[in-house]
Amino acid sequence: MKKFYVATAIPYVNAKPHIGNAMDYMLADVLARYHRQQGADVFFEVGTDEHGTKIATKAKEAGLEPKVYTDQMVEVFYDFIKKMNVNYTHFIRTTDPTHEKIAQFIWTQLKDYIYKSTYEGWYCVGCEAFVTSKEATTNNGVCPLHNKPYEKLSEENYYFRLSAFAEPIKQALQAGELTIVPKFREAEILQLIKEGLEDISISRPKKSLSWGIQVPGDDAQVMYVWFEALMNYVTVLGYPDGADYQKFWPADVQVVGKDILRFHAAIWPAMLIALNAPLPRTLLVHGFVNVGGTKMSKSVGNVVDPIEIVNSYGVDGFRYYFLRHIPTVDDGDFTWEKFETAYNNELANELGNLVQRVASMVSRYQEGVIGDVPRPKHDTGPFHEYMHELQFDRALDYIWMKIRELNVYLEEVKPWAIAKAGDNDHLQEVLAYSITTLRQMADLLWPFLPQTSEAIKSIFGSEIMSQYKGVLFPKIYHYTSAPDAQPAQPKPEVTEHATG
Repeated sequence: MKKFYVATAIPYVNAKPHIGNAMDYMLADVLARYHRQQGADVFFEVGTDEHGTKIATKAKEAGLEPKVYTDQMVEVFYDFIKKMNVNYTHFIRTTDPTHEKIAQFIWTQLKDYIYKSTYEGWYCVGCEAFVTSKEATTNNGVCPLHNKPYEKLSEENYYFRLSAFAEPIKQALQAGELTIVPKFREAEILQLIKEGLEDISISRPKKSLSWGIQVPGDDAQVMYVWFEALMNYVTVLGYPDGADYQKFWPADVQVVGKDILRFHAAIWPAMLIALNAPLPRTLLVHGFVNVGGTKMSKSVGNVVDPIEIVNSYGVDGFRYYFLRHIPTVDDGDFTWEKFETAYNNELANELGNLVQRVASMVSRYQEGVIGDVPRPKHDTGPFHEYMHELQFDRALDYIWMKIRELNVYLEEVKPWAIAKAGDNDHLQEVLAYSITTLRQMADLLWPFLPQTSEAIKSIFGSEIMSQYKGVLFPKIYHYTSAPDAQPAQPKPEVTEHATG
């Protein structure tokens, strides 16, 4: 059986999950579900990054020990992932004893590329990242992601000789051993390599930060959080001798946000090359979700809570918008009005009404008997090409093209008129075509909208149609006006809502 390993970047647990985390989880979930459909044995990893300054600070503010704090926050992430209907196979915590033990082993294996020196430079606590003098100068001494000044550090640290791996990483990219999607992100890394990779600090003094994995053989130092966190992709597999590592590594796809590309496309490959381990085959890099053309920011007050969207419109409504209307590999835009318009016009009108319409006609004209319908005849080659190219928004465009074509087909052939004329053979042929198309589209939809896919299959999946209770996507007008209605209704209290 073919194997498929997909992993998401593991988020810090210093704050509740956000839209970016949801994008990671959903993109990876689409891949995992799709490859399961194709018969692969799928290993799908998610997890949490639990060491570092930010975590220690948040724990102190809460009056808790760091491990107690992270234990509480991990539950929030478990619930969030479940809410997103993400069907992972393995969850790793960087506080897991196995991860810590293997991380220390990996450190010892990298010893030929590790040396001790004094670090003097800039550090962003928000990013948990060291910053070059050039980068600090370019950003006028302020982190553009967190809008906070960099901190000046002077401390004795261990360094990883990243500079030694510029040419091997370049060669791996040019040979296709490691592929970055989209290509313009790969060009960014090649430019970074051209400018020169600098050695990086990979530890912090324990006197400055006690919350981390101890450096082997040095009680006074802990590993830099980003360095040990990157190891999770192989520690979860039991590197180097575990059966899962032997079976599933290298990862087929690692899903990351564009803000952490440098860690995954420079530092992580360098570590693997130093270990003489294969590189992940593909990095899928997604962009940011803006709000009304503006970057999401707490200070601006435009942060969107994904749970609020799911509770109001259902998880498949959420997945649909962010998987289709947000480009898979670039920045996208969200407003409540855009979201609700897509929900009502595309999910409720074009898909929900179509399913209800066909079910109603089968019930009325054939007493609910579907019978033996022909196999689907639609060419799904373009859909599968988009999936293999990691263009999930385009794959959903293909599905929606077929849904719209079926709506147009029904308007043109007018099965109600055929029924009135008493041409039962033709009517049966029209309804059979409609059912087989919906079945086929339900299969294609499953990686994206699993609840909706399963609902359509439950209605049309056997020779006798099943009655579906409720409506797939009931119309909702919180931010937009209903046709021929008064201005948009005020936003109600958020309540639980399911799509079926």
